[in-house]
Amino acid sequence: MKIIRHITLAALLLAAVAIVPTLAQNRVVPKAYMFGFAASFTDSIVFFTDIQEVDSVWLTPKKFLAGKSNYSYQLRNFCTDSLGLKNRTVVVVSALTRKDIEKKYAKMKKDYIEKRAGQYDVHFIDASEFRFTSVNMDNRKK
Repeated sequence: MKIIRHITLAALLLAAVAIVPTLAQNRVVPKAYMFGFAASFTDSIVFFTDIQEVDSVWLTPKKFLAGKSNYSYQLRNFCTDSLGLKNRTVVVVSALTRKDIEKKYAKMKKDYIEKRAGQYDVHFIDASEFRFTSVNMDNRKK
């Protein structure tokens, strides 16, 4: 009788393990808004990108930006290649609505321009210089 219980429990666990990955897949949304911030621990120069609308953005099941590190690398590579600034720490902030991203952008700018006035040399990267490109995070096998 015990062995039947163990086999049944093992079968249920195996079924759960097989089902969970199909439920927890990334999904694509038509657009999202994001901006980037780049700074370094070795100097006081910080960079903000413009708020950008990015098409076909992937979200995790908990509605976080999937592949956030890929977007960070895009900005980090721009800083290294185009601006000649290595070792930048990059943060990408995203939201699904323009209103939400504008609030986050205003708060972060206020922190670096008003609250810490004179501590940082703040630069802005125009969208004509740098644009985020969509990253395909489809984790299904083809």
